[in-house]
Amino acid sequence: MAKVKTMYVCSECGQESSQWMGRCPSCGQWNTMKQFHEAQTPKEKIQLPGTSSGAERSSQRKPTLIRDISVDKEVRIDMCDDELNRVLGGGLVAGSLCLLGGEPGIGKSTLVLQTILRLDDLKVLYVSGEESARQIKLRADRLGGTTSDRLLLLTETSLEQIYARIGELQPDLVVIDSIQTISTETVESSPGSLSQIRECAASLLKYAKSGGASIILIGHITKDGTLAGPKVLEHIVDTVLQFEGDQHHMYRILRGIKNRFGSTSELGLYEMRSEGLRAVSNPSELWISDEREGLSGVAICSVMEGVRPFLIETQALVSTAAYGTAQRSTIGFEGRRLNMLLAVLEKRVGFKLAQKDVFLNIAGGLRVSDPALDLAVVAAVLSSNVDTPIEADVAMCGEVGLSGEIRPVSRIEQRISEAQRLGFSRMVLPRGNMNGIDASKYKISLCPVSRVSDAVRELFG
Repeated sequence: MAKVKTMYVCSECGQESSQWMGRCPSCGQWNTMKQFHEAQTPKEKIQLPGTSSGAERSSQRKPTLIRDISVDKEVRIDMCDDELNRVLGGGLVAGSLCLLGGEPGIGKSTLVLQTILRLDDLKVLYVSGEESARQIKLRADRLGGTTSDRLLLLTETSLEQIYARIGELQPDLVVIDSIQTISTETVESSPGSLSQIRECAASLLKYAKSGGASIILIGHITKDGTLAGPKVLEHIVDTVLQFEGDQHHMYRILRGIKNRFGSTSELGLYEMRSEGLRAVSNPSELWISDEREGLSGVAICSVMEGVRPFLIETQALVSTAAYGTAQRSTIGFEGRRLNMLLAVLEKRVGFKLAQKDVFLNIAGGLRVSDPALDLAVVAAVLSSNVDTPIEADVAMCGEVGLSGEIRPVSRIEQRISEAQRLGFSRMVLPRGNMNGIDASKYKISLCPVSRVSDAVRELFG
């Protein structure tokens, strides 16, 4: 019987230790050292499809001059989904390893299944370790696409058996749902353990990079919202996508957390329906209410996510502190930045908010880090404080500095065009962005401001 060695691995950074420690010496996180068992006997290598163990051992790679390496454009697979293609950077790169994570029941399997049902020109192998073939068939019937003759289902949890089926079928795309249910015989631990996830993911990456099929992994997340398993899992894969949203609401957001072949600032939007997920081509429709006219504390801002402009609704509520100590609460916006903007209002504009509660919410559950939202936050807070609504046809954008100045923002022409397309008649923007802009080509009225006090006069008279 093989002797078993006990190891402790940090779930955040993958640091190994022979003994348990309360704080990881590598990343400094507390209570992240997890125990797993590893056999001390030499492990048998996992046999990849289309290779022999002797060929693998005899293969020796030599260093190559960087100037002698030929680089071709990545071959991308069209996923027949504009939102998914955008987040992936133009499609799934052939021979890549993609990880999709999200909360239970958020729609990860539905998103992947409805996507591969559209891929009529590719042979796809869907490996499920959680559901039976009948359950997957029922979901596919609900999505309305079971006529595909190139989609194959396999219910298996053994990596060796999965490789055997891959060697027989030679698929173009492999989907594994989920990586936490897959195990290999070379590791003496239960499925879902740190060592199993790490070994299986590393083997799948080696297969994908050796000219095999592209692979999509579906992964679980922890109660903290991070991907379950060792942090090294995110380092191994080429792309990490996060599928998020509230199960009690209809909208879902697909974010790129890591992407070796594209930008990580893009997001995709979906609406959950009974027949599956519908891609939302106009994101502004999610976050702007049609019944905001006459309501105080509401401001519309034009923000950017990657290279995509859309309008969002910023809501603020200012009231007298009920318990003596003023509260500052934010949803979708950084709390420390709100405190900075409130200090600017008090110092530069003269509004006394120290003894008032301030609550800020980005409508629709979106998290925004664009500094152009500063001006809308300030406007919404002032509107609620004086109980005066902002005109419904006014949009705005601008970064607020500590001295009260309105700083220029990026991609101003795209922001203006989006506001004009949605029917806004006036837009408040930084004066520094007016350089080089031909205002005559826009039907929307542009109102440049240089300080917060100028914006207050422009919005409230």
